[in-house]
Amino acid sequence: MASVLGDDIDILAKAKRALAADYTPSEDEEYMSDKQLNYFRVVLLEWKKSILTAAENTLQNLQDGPIREADLNDRASSETDWGIELRTRDRQRKLIGKIDSALRRIDADEYGWCDKTGEPIGINRLIARPIATMTVEAQSAHERREKISRDD
Repeated sequence: MASVLGDDIDILAKAKRALAADYTPSEDEEYMSDKQLNYFRVVLLEWKKSILTAAENTLQNLQDGPIREADLNDRASSETDWGIELRTRDRQRKLIGKIDSALRRIDADEYGWCDKTGEPIGINRLIARPIATMTVEAQSAHERREKISRDD
């Protein structure tokens, strides 16, 4: 599971590096200015493009042919690897939905504001997680409520 999260972080980091030479948002600027919104739009679009490219590569590898290892242990290992790969792609498919939602919020001038409190999410949090919809405090409270209701 850690490597799946690592893959998402690597893809996002590559998208940010591609833009870092041009501009990086800071706390000193007007919050959610046109320049900041454009930065996050480009980061989200690059992130989505990278995910779709990785998915195309997986699909191509699946179409290239079935697993044909003669040894049962090798075959089981290969099938396990494919299972992990497919779960990763399914997780990233869901991530694309969150990216699309963030892009819609940018278009509606709602991006960067907490869904629960209406307060600014914060530039540093959005740089770290561009699909964030809540402040750290609201997210923590949400997770605590979720944990309590699961324990019941």
